[in-house]
Amino acid sequence: MNRGLYGAAQAMINQQRIFDCISNNVTNINTAGYRKDEIVLNTFQEELYIVGHREKTSGTCYQTYVDQSKTNLEQGAFDFTYSPFDVGIYGNMYFNIRYNKDGGIYQTRNGQWALDNDGYLSLNGVGRVQGLNGDIYIGNDDFIIDEKGVITDENGNVIDTLLLTYIPDGSDVHKEGDSLMLYEGDPVDIPEDELNDLVVIQGAYEKANVDPIKEMTQAMEAHRMYEASSKIFRGFDSMNQKSTTISEL
Repeated sequence: MNRGLYGAAQAMINQQRIFDCISNNVTNINTAGYRKDEIVLNTFQEELYIVGHREKTSGTCYQTYVDQSKTNLEQGAFDFTYSPFDVGIYGNMYFNIRYNKDGGIYQTRNGQWALDNDGYLSLNGVGRVQGLNGDIYIGNDDFIIDEKGVITDENGNVIDTLLLTYIPDGSDVHKEGDSLMLYEGDPVDIPEDELNDLVVIQGAYEKANVDPIKEMTQAMEAHRMYEASSKIFRGFDSMNQKSTTISEL
């Protein structure tokens, strides 16, 4: 009986974690370049024992639990604003930002940029955009970013080239906050076809890869599963209380 109680409780915890993950995705639906998170469920096989004798039975019990939260790196749609400070990438490459908080270099797909007070290209309030030569100074000049990330001034002089990091689909990343993430995998060579397909788009930014309809559908399903598990939990709890009362008679 306790096994059923524990199973129902675990199911409630799982669904709550899923619902929290979905809520966070929906909250960030208007965050440029946001990558949605998904809950990964796993199962483990538990051996059944006869209480008191500890004799193994022939049955097994499979428990489902939340293994991890994984970031989905799928491409998001583009919003064309025609602002020179909005920049997007088509492909699996990521911009690099020198984070104001710790000076570290982090990756992002958030391309809604601005100039900081010193004239450097920056992710507003977060950190400076990185080029091959470090921080990118623009000053008061007009600038153009071509499809391979080369930045030139109004006279065609090269200012710098965007520093881009290749993160393969399905890779593990750590979200730092402020639209930043850190690639946790081993360094990999950029495939030639990835370089050929790379397109940097000035005048557009990438939106979050969150489908609101899909997220709301999953949220409703998680809520239904939570309610069903809650009813099962209350049923087992009631049976436990009745068994305790009878044993005391």
